[in-house]
Amino acid sequence: MPTRADFNDLFVPVYNPASFVPERAQGSRVWDTEGQEYIDFAGGIAVNALGHAHPALVTALNEQAQKLWHLSNAYTNVEALKLAKTLTERTFAELVFFANSGAEANEAALKLARKYGSLLDSNKTEIISFKQSFHGRTLFTVSVGGQEKYSKMFAPLPTGIKHATYNDIASVKALISDNTCAVIIEPIQGEGGIITADKQFFRELRTLCDEHNALLIFDEVQTGVGRTGTLYAYMQAGVVPDVLTTAKALGGGFPIGAMLCTKRAGETLVVGDHGTTYGGNPLACAVANCVLSLIDDELLQGVTARHDYFKEKLEALNNQYGLFSEVRGAGLLLGCVLTEAYKGRAKEIVTLAASHGLMCLVAGMDVVRFTPALTIDYADIDEGMARFARALAEFSTQAQA
Repeated sequence: MPTRADFNDLFVPVYNPASFVPERAQGSRVWDTEGQEYIDFAGGIAVNALGHAHPALVTALNEQAQKLWHLSNAYTNVEALKLAKTLTERTFAELVFFANSGAEANEAALKLARKYGSLLDSNKTEIISFKQSFHGRTLFTVSVGGQEKYSKMFAPLPTGIKHATYNDIASVKALISDNTCAVIIEPIQGEGGIITADKQFFRELRTLCDEHNALLIFDEVQTGVGRTGTLYAYMQAGVVPDVLTTAKALGGGFPIGAMLCTKRAGETLVVGDHGTTYGGNPLACAVANCVLSLIDDELLQGVTARHDYFKEKLEALNNQYGLFSEVRGAGLLLGCVLTEAYKGRAKEIVTLAASHGLMCLVAGMDVVRFTPALTIDYADIDEGMARFARALAEFSTQAQA
């Protein structure tokens, strides 16, 4: 049986995984190779929207596996056609492009934006993003992202990218011009620390894009597919983007991404401009079709109810231990922000939580992040919070020693 110790000998050292090796899971429970059980408040970083090994998703995958796996985009397929129809019926979108990840979806959106701008004016190529944003790990998307720690070692980087301050419309006004082809934004900055923006900011951003004929791109890789309590977070923001990217929860754990857009934007691209080997493959699309069939009004109402329950529990723990300055976020995308005294120590808390049988995440160095299954049982929330409490107690004791 391979062990965690083998990892360092076999893998390119870009990850530092936990000390245990998960082997199987069901719902919001995970077991490692030693038989230790964990409550999963991480959800694969907002991927496992319906929990692990959801019976309906397993059935959808198995049934499709008996029929058709892969053809290439020289052909279309029934499951891809069904998924495109569902996404256009349930969102603003008129056209879709399927990819395999959030980074690929964003890459497609950014390439579309550059061509859209260049067709209007050869100088219309600038892209505005936001400080602390995260849009993927390709050279283009990591450059558009607003966290230099992820990009600076890969210079020279693509040019024509500017970074405004999130939720600060004045900073956008100072950068936007008729040379701007697109503004890309996360409705909630996930990797940046679970940071939200005001509806008025989004409305003014939409107006600025319209005034300068720039595309507004919503990166909903983390917020999409029910995570914030609506199918997509733009539905709560009070604006409609021109382009939206989605991935993570779209496949419920099976890799798939998509770029959704209006015809005005999407018809900028023509045959041969962009492509992918696996995007829109029948296996991924069959699973995504099943996921979307289960993301209904009742489930979304449950996300809102679980948000309230989760936040109440976290705030009660904070009243006891006083480690966090606030609990923020929307739906089941939540972050506990460490106080000044404990800044930079989020990873320590996550590691301690794992030792007590709880899986959670960081969002930067100062925020403990929770992105559990949208359907997590209340009993699992209670047990997970009890384990988190033990981790906080241990951390508090160590911090005061």
